[in-house]
Amino acid sequence: MGRDPRAFLWDVRAAADKITAFVQGKSADEFVRDELTSSAVERQLEIIGEALGQLAKADPAIAARIPDLSQIVALRNILIHGYVIVKRDLVWRTIHDDLPRLREVVDGLLASSGPPQQ
Repeated sequence: MGRDPRAFLWDVRAAADKITAFVQGKSADEFVRDELTSSAVERQLEIIGEALGQLAKADPAIAARIPDLSQIVALRNILIHGYVIVKRDLVWRTIHDDLPRLREVVDGLLASSGPPQQ
């Protein structure tokens, strides 16, 4: 038996919360210059992309309810495989423009489905 698909949503939520905490109080310029924070944020974005990629395999119906899922997974692939082309200003915009919407969708899905089965 595979992992409960809701667990992937909990992983996304946890990673989004970490990103929010990592950048709290930072400006875009500080983020771009801060190697440690940028690396930590990129790692959490990788986790989000991987979790959603696994969710798409485990429960396509739930995954279909997440807007831009394929772009999120594509970002994960760029962060991992195309790391030399990652632009931190674009990562900054992603976490401020797109992450709140993703978190809202995930929160709604979790509220309607409850915690994962152990």
